[in-house]
Amino acid sequence: MASGPKSFNLKIVLLIIAFAIALGTLYYTQNIVQKLQLREKNIVELYANSLQYLATSDEQSEDYTFIFDVIRRIDFPLILTDPNDKVNLSGMAFGIRNVEYDSTLTQEELISFIDEKIVELSKEHSPIPVTIDDTLVVQKIYYGNSDLIKQLIYYPYLQILSAIIFILISYVSFSYMKKTEQSNIWVGMAKETAHQLGTPISSLMGWSEMLKLNYNYPDKVSDVADEMDNDLTRLNKIAKRFSKIGSNPELKENNIYEIINGVADYFKRRLPQFGHLVQILITGNKNIVSKVNADLFEWVLENLIKNSLDAIENKEGKIEIDISELPKTIEISVTDNGKGIDIKRRKDIFRPGYSTKKRGWGLGLSLSKRIISDYHKGKIFVSRSEIDNGTTIKIILPK
Repeated sequence: MASGPKSFNLKIVLLIIAFAIALGTLYYTQNIVQKLQLREKNIVELYANSLQYLATSDEQSEDYTFIFDVIRRIDFPLILTDPNDKVNLSGMAFGIRNVEYDSTLTQEELISFIDEKIVELSKEHSPIPVTIDDTLVVQKIYYGNSDLIKQLIYYPYLQILSAIIFILISYVSFSYMKKTEQSNIWVGMAKETAHQLGTPISSLMGWSEMLKLNYNYPDKVSDVADEMDNDLTRLNKIAKRFSKIGSNPELKENNIYEIINGVADYFKRRLPQFGHLVQILITGNKNIVSKVNADLFEWVLENLIKNSLDAIENKEGKIEIDISELPKTIEISVTDNGKGIDIKRRKDIFRPGYSTKKRGWGLGLSLSKRIISDYHKGKIFVSRSEIDNGTTIKIILPK
């Protein structure tokens, strides 16, 4: 229930950040556009002043090449008209810059086209007048935005639109992945339940057959009854484990060696069911104590041992569990001589739904990771693995 508000708050924060980025991009781009527009306006004003100078100058021998330098700097649409917004068609090469038109147009069609273009340019910028004595308007200069400015004006909107499309695609993809993962978890949970119950139920069926065969031998019946009691105890533990998923389990001081030894003994008595001759050895410090939830920690160890048993394809297998104590942590290493894990798959084995076995349930190691990481604040990872030469999975618990 607590994840709902947190998720909602995270979405709000992400939206605020996205909105801030969009505004920042828009502001920055518009600032550049304004500077470029000011620069182009200055060029037009310089052009207007040059034309004014030409109109008022009486010197015939002066060099006017600077005007052509100004014209060469014009890289945006520009139309030079008389005071009545009419263009001298004979001087179009000088009075019209960067305006494309069809050379096959008739004179009337060309005049109509230029009139429309003047109206279009006037919507972008007010015309700059060319005056004499600061009062008499002799010409007008209409100009528009350059291609660069037009691109910059629309660029932030295209960027925001692209970001929105990307967010929508990401959201749909994430939702699909989330649904798929949830489906895998439910399927995996069902298979994990069946897998957990499979071993004790198979054992109980075996013990039941032994009871039928040995009901006349009280000593043997007593031994079978003890083993059946162990399996029933295990079934009770399995029920407790599943009931603790999603809750905050209580951590208590426990002897790590005793927990591991109990799990190992349970498997040792049932190794024939797995069809291998496997040794399970426990080495290291027998007196290490740490705060753990015994039921859940046993579950992790069982998953690791089961995985090792499934990985062992030799007739003679070996699983070694080593317990060591460091200044700040406790390390438990589970090593087998099985087929190993490909280096590309080492992280995948802890992902819900991933399994290399045809009958794989794909949730055991995922649950193990959650139990160690979330509940015990520790780490679990593949420490070493070589193809056909075994695997070591390490658990690190805080001391």
